Parts: sequence; structure tokens; C-alpha cells
Amino acid sequence: MSSSAALLRRTEASADGRRCPHRHASPPSRAAAVDLDPRTRMLLEQPIAPLILRLALPNATVMTVQILIGLLEVYFVSRTGVDALAGVAPVFPLVSLVVAIAQGAIGGGFVTTVARALGTGRIGDASDYAWYAVVLGVLLGLATSVVMLTLGSQLYGTMGISGNALAIALSYSGIIFAGAIPIWLFNLLMAVVRGTGSLLVPVIVVCSGALILLPLSPALIFGAFGYQGLGPSGGAVAMLVYYAFGTLAYAVYLWGHFGALKPSFRMPTLSLAPMLAILRVGGMSAVVSATTNLTLAIVTAYVAIGGVEALAGYGAGSRLEFLLVPLAYGIGGPVGIIISANLGAGRIDRAVKTSWIGIAMACTLTEAIGLAAAAFPEAWIGLFSQDPAVLQIGAEYLHRVGPFFGFFGLGYVLYCAGQATRRMEASVLAALLRAAIAIAGGYAVVALKADVTWNFIAVAVGMVAFGVFAMPSLIRRAGYE
Repeated sequence: MSSSAALLRRTEASADGRRCPHRHASPPSRAAAVDLDPRTRMLLEQPIAPLILRLALPNATVMTVQILIGLLEVYFVSRTGVDALAGVAPVFPLVSLVVAIAQGAIGGGFVTTVARALGTGRIGDASDYAWYAVVLGVLLGLATSVVMLTLGSQLYGTMGISGNALAIALSYSGIIFAGAIPIWLFNLLMAVVRGTGSLLVPVIVVCSGALILLPLSPALIFGAFGYQGLGPSGGAVAMLVYYAFGTLAYAVYLWGHFGALKPSFRMPTLSLAPMLAILRVGGMSAVVSATTNLTLAIVTAYVAIGGVEALAGYGAGSRLEFLLVPLAYGIGGPVGIIISANLGAGRIDRAVKTSWIGIAMACTLTEAIGLAAAAFPEAWIGLFSQDPAVLQIGAEYLHRVGPFFGFFGLGYVLYCAGQATRRMEASVLAALLRAAIAIAGGYAVVALKADVTWNFIAVAVGMVAFGVFAMPSLIRRAGYE
């Protein structure tokens, strides 16, 4: 059956400015089906595995570069002294959390909704989501600024920051969170662009921004050409410049009609239902992201009981788990886009097939990394320390957890598929179960006065639970029919 016939036979309405997202739209005209944007047709017709690989590379590149930007900022700030590093240390995780929610959680809602709307051939409806991104970006940015500027001092004080370090934390935090609107707009507009299947544009914007940030950040921190630097706060200013120019680039791309979407220059009439639908997907996605970080924090706290060497060894080993996120999302993100477009077009079997192929690819990649790490742990741990105790603890972690990395890839792709089908319940419960296992396992280790490395068993079991618990939803094809 041709894609045009499929589009004419069955469509599903996406959330838009005029309809509730759960109501069915009338089928698009034959012209709408025939005149699909080439990128949308690509999502509906090209062989699935090569298509995922084609989209995965730029998607993973964006994730990796953004992680490197954060690490680069830490490096520049650390050159100004210990107080500066201690002051910005509690701010960076909060900024990263906002970016993660904006990009992967709320942004994930935009990606899948735009892709689904394009799958129906309704370009006008899909284009309206650029305006929804602007409205939500401004509202959520304002909310972020108000919360952090109001509670920042109390929050950092509670975290044990004091003296000059606290003054630096408040200065850096005040600047970066005062500019929360461009952070949200950057990530939400990028999500709208990604929803069209155009993943090369974000690569260009992010990498170009990184090239600007590379000289700008140290210039604003340390000074240059006779200009006296701002100290650590200069890094916050540089980051806001990066987000502001990136936001402008996405706006030019979207409202300049350089891609599949053709948003109007005048804001259309928007309704509450589509916003709530996106926030529902985004909110549940945020729970998954938060519990992933929470699990790592819980295990870190328990392992710290074993001393500095144990903490350092676990820290070195778990860094490899952090790298699984951009790799798994590199595959999972495109899988969600392809599923959404095909569900919108009524191509249910292709959407289900995409899920299974994506799972196989992500599991293979993450499991290969885990098995290699378990077989040669010193090759990874040795990058961080040559201390024999650290090497031993780190090797224990990779021996016990590495063989189960494939379940992380499984769970992450199921999470992305859940965003596409709007059935996030199983992934949320899987993430919560993983955190609960980490808490219960750590408590048992402490209560039984066992070696701290037994915490790693709980990590492995939790990883299996994260992957397996959401599988029944796919097997039942929940959200696909």
C-alpha cells in the first residue's frame, strides 16, 4: 500500500491550536498527501534501519557537543580559583536540569507532536507549534527565573555554600537564571525543528555556537584586549549569548520558511488543550530524567560510606553510564520522530517495526560498550586514576553492571517510543522502580554491614527493571492502535 493511500485511508489528529489532541481530524486531501515535504516522506517511506542511523549521528552529535560545552565552562571557571569552582558547582547541575527538561522532556513533547502532525499532511497545523513553543518558552522561562531568583540564596545556603563561594554562586546563578527565557526558547524551538526530521540544522546551530563560545567565554571571564573580565560571572554571560544567538538562528530558520514548517508572522489563535497535552508528555518525561539522576545520586551517597577510594572508583565507573545517555538518545530520539510521523499517517505496522528495530540497535550498542568495559575495566578507570584501590572498586562496578548496559538502551528507546505514542506511564513506573531498587539495595547493604560494592548489584538489577518493565506496553502495542 502506498504512503498516499495510507494517508487517505487513516489519519490521526495531533494536538493543535484548534483541536483537542485526542479528537480525530478529518482525513487530509489527496493533494496534502501527495505534496508531503521530502523530509516527511523520508520518515514514512525510507528503509527504517538506515534511516535511524542517518538521523542518529547528528542527534548524538548535538547531545555530545552540548555536554562538552558544559564541561568547557567548568574548566574555564575553575581557572579562576577554588572558591569560583566551589561557587558554581551547585549551579551547574540546576542549569543542566533545566536544559534536560526543556530539551528532552517538554522538547520531546514538541518533537513527537510536530512529527505526528506532519505525518497527517497538515503542515499548517504543525507550523502553529512554533508559536506554542514561543509561548511556553516565555512562560516557563519566567517561572524558572522567578523561582531561582527568589529561592537561590536559601537553596545554596542549604547546600552548605558560604563565604566568597556563596557570593560567586549567587552572582553566577542570578545572571544565568535571569536569562532563563532564551534557554527555554532555544531548546523548544530546536525541538520543533527536530520534529520535522531536520536534525542537521541543530548540529549547525549548536556547533556554530560552540565555536563562538570557545573564545567568548574566557574573554568575558579573564578579560581581553584591555577589557577587564567579569570573573566567573562572565561564563554565565557567555552562555546566555550562546542561547540568545541560537534562539535567533532557529527563529530565522522557522519564520524564514527554510524548512518544512511555514509559521505565520502573526500569532494564530492558540488554545489550552495542545499546551496541556505537550506538558503532560513533558512532565512525565521529566520524571524519567529526574529519577535517572536521582538514582545515581542515591548510589553515590551509599558508596561514599566506603571512603574516598570507593567513591572515586564508583565515580569513574559511573561516568561511562553518563555517556550512555547521549548514545541511547541518539538512537531513541530519531525512533520517536519516525514513530510519530507514521502514527500520524496511519502506518501502524511501520511504527511498531521502528520501535523493535530501534530497540535492537540501542541494545546492541550499549551492550557492546558494557561488555567491553566489563572485560577491560582498567582501560576506562585508568583514565581517571592509577590508585590501586580506585582501580579495584571501579573494576568491580564495571564487572557487575557493565553486562547489563543493554537494558539501559532498551529502557531509553522505550521511553522515547512512549513519548511518540503518548503512553509514558510504563516508562515512568520503570524509572521509579529503578530508583526504589537503588534505595532498598543501598539500605540493605548498610543494614547488613556488607561491602559497599554490593550496591552495584542493586544498580544492575535496577537497570534490568528499567529496561524490562516497559516492554509489555510495546508487546500489547499500547498507543499504536
